[in-house]
Amino acid sequence: MATLADYGPEVRAEVKQVREVVSNLHQQLIKWNLVVWTAGNVSQRLHTADLMVIKPSGVRYENLTPNSMVVTDLEGNVVDGSEAPSSDTASHAYIYRNMPGVYGVVHTHSTYATAWAATGQNIPCGLTMMGDEFGGPVPVGPFRLIGSEAIGKGVVETLAKYPKSPAVLMQNHGPFTIGKDAEAAVKAAAMTEEVAHTMWAAHQLGDIIEIPQADIDKLNDRYQNVYGQH
Repeated sequence: MATLADYGPEVRAEVKQVREVVSNLHQQLIKWNLVVWTAGNVSQRLHTADLMVIKPSGVRYENLTPNSMVVTDLEGNVVDGSEAPSSDTASHAYIYRNMPGVYGVVHTHSTYATAWAATGQNIPCGLTMMGDEFGGPVPVGPFRLIGSEAIGKGVVETLAKYPKSPAVLMQNHGPFTIGKDAEAAVKAAAMTEEVAHTMWAAHQLGDIIEIPQADIDKLNDRYQNVYGQH
């Protein structure tokens, strides 16, 4: 089995940098009330090798450090780290193997997004910000048991049907989000919980007015290609 010592200095330097990024981003999950206790995880794939950095399993957030982050290959085998990796490691690895443009994956159990997952419902696209960020509804993926790559397969299969969405609500489980890096995936997780909460509140008031897909496409194109700094 390969260890980090078998990789060159460029890879080891990126591992050090990504460990710091991933460790720090876990604190953002706490900041935005997306996780409790030890639930949830962030990972980021490397550019210099087929490796990823992920949270250790069952370790409280206040005890996480860059050195406690675990490095695995894209089959989920540990390459470096003193702790066992997250129980979702195989699913993160499956997503990276099957979605080459994805370099960040996040899983949370945030309250309102998970409530939609528990009822097996897509979050309907009734907000312009959903058109911007998700290009349509936030879709529900299938029920899958934890501990293998089965959840990852469900994420990939669902996003193939919703290619503009960076989020999937895995039924009876919770949201998984993807991005060009771990920070983008954390942003998508925060946005998922925001729209889940707002659309839940809207549903209490009455029927949600869904935005026509043609207008969603225009919103998404503007947000992805015009909005912000370039």
